[in-house]
Amino acid sequence: MARKPARAYESAHLRPEDMRGASRRARAELEFDEPGVLGALFGQFDANLVQLENRLGVYIGARGNHVQIEGTEDAVARARDVLRGLHQRLLSGLEIDAGAVESLIAMSSEPTLEGIVGGIDDQPPIMIRTRRKTIVPRSATQIDYMRALASHDIIFALGPAGTGKTYLAVAQAVSQLMTGSVQRLILSRPAVEAGERLGFLPGDMKEKVDPYLRPLYDALYDCMPPEQVERRIASGEIEIAPIAFMRGRTLADAFVILDEAQNTTPAQMKMFLTRFGQNSRMVVCGDPRQVDIPGGDAMSGLKDAVERLEGVEGLATIRFTRADVVRHPIVGRIVEAYEGDGA
Repeated sequence: MARKPARAYESAHLRPEDMRGASRRARAELEFDEPGVLGALFGQFDANLVQLENRLGVYIGARGNHVQIEGTEDAVARARDVLRGLHQRLLSGLEIDAGAVESLIAMSSEPTLEGIVGGIDDQPPIMIRTRRKTIVPRSATQIDYMRALASHDIIFALGPAGTGKTYLAVAQAVSQLMTGSVQRLILSRPAVEAGERLGFLPGDMKEKVDPYLRPLYDALYDCMPPEQVERRIASGEIEIAPIAFMRGRTLADAFVILDEAQNTTPAQMKMFLTRFGQNSRMVVCGDPRQVDIPGGDAMSGLKDAVERLEGVEGLATIRFTRADVVRHPIVGRIVEAYEGDGA
């Protein structure tokens, strides 16, 4: 469908009309001084502006480097902040896509877009730089998580699929490996899946466990060139193994990530956490609502550890919700539907 023709306004600031409540109308105008980024800012055929209009219920008119926004006062303020955030991201050399627009729309309901457009006193945006991309937070909780990843020794990341728990942890680990602040990257998962046992799978032990560890490989390949991943795995700088392989070790100078931690037993979790060594960082990711431990009534090691250790100095607990899902919007709706019936 063709967009409505752009309209120009003389207003250069937010002008609420004389109405009260959430329905109060407002108009805002933005002017961008870098015309070279406007094509990427607006999107092909103004796709980014259309996305903003549809999601926030505003009208956006663009002419040259001027943008006018009309709608309710709150929606206009949010659309204005999203466009500013997208513009700042482009000026920082980052790309934007429909996912970036969607995440900024979600974050615009927060008091600020800190982490994308910078905080108070012109602090730089929060980001993780890897060889293949620069990653910025896509939800308010991701801002807290990325700060914790950079500052705490042990981090518990709890929440549903699609919130970036494992991906951001892997990105931070790759970044620290690249800068030399850690010497090894160790990624682990419990080899637990509903209805399957390792002994019945074909191949040697590596071939048996690799399917369970595939999400970790995927995150690695997204942050590093494939040849570097393979070379570092061969040299031992990157190790991907089931949690059983951690027993009896002390993991020093390492960034250690445990994924799907809700499927550990309390004994396994204690064993894993006590592997912590000098100059190391541990991230424990999982969804306490999705426990697949055989038997059904077994206590999750993740739940047990969070209850025992929350508040311990040097340890952070970050809780994601369905509002933080940054995959396709339908994933958030699926999570909401399942949570609604107590599943």
